[in-house]
Amino acid sequence: MDGEVLEKIYKERLEERLIAHLAEMHHCDLNQAMDKYYHSRLADKIASGEYGIQYLDYKVLAQMLAETEPELFGD
Repeated sequence: MDGEVLEKIYKERLEERLIAHLAEMHHCDLNQAMDKYYHSRLADKIASGEYGIQYLDYKVLAQMLAETEPELFGD
């Protein structure tokens, strides 16, 4: 496996854990959490690897999303 494939797999697993954690944090189902995540600016940053943000822990990223884009969840 080359580095690009490994990076893609890493990001996919990160997103899976992040979405599951968002669903738990906001008491919503996985589909709702996924929809909100993929409509966030954070998802774009992770996809592009902006500032190495994809290497942060998924719980830290979930907290960042809650703090920077609270309108997505309306909690």
